[in-house]
Amino acid sequence: MTLYYKNFMQNGNVKMKWNNIEKCMLDTMSDLVEKVYRKVRKPWITQEMINQMNEQRQWKNVNNEEVRKNYRRLRNKLKRATYKSKKEYLDSICDKIMEFQRTGCYDFMCTKAKELD
Repeated sequence: MTLYYKNFMQNGNVKMKWNNIEKCMLDTMSDLVEKVYRKVRKPWITQEMINQMNEQRQWKNVNNEEVRKNYRRLRNKLKRATYKSKKEYLDSICDKIMEFQRTGCYDFMCTKAKELD
């Protein structure tokens, strides 16, 4: 390593400069292109549920009685929302499958059933 590189690493400027470059790139890309969210693996998960998960994570490792109660409250609220959302999603898929079966579109019925995997 060169002396310049060692001094550059020791001063911590690399991380700061990289953060500035990354922020600039993200700002430029978001101006040029619409913000693209990561595709969710499970289609019944909504953005509201993701926000609740992030809020719950803030309280996970704090250790006192009031925070534990708040964490459990958030966890139960998220579990109820997830259960309800998943049930609605599966019901809608099943309704579509049944509709395809009634109309005799068995190829569409099979593709919808494969989506559930």
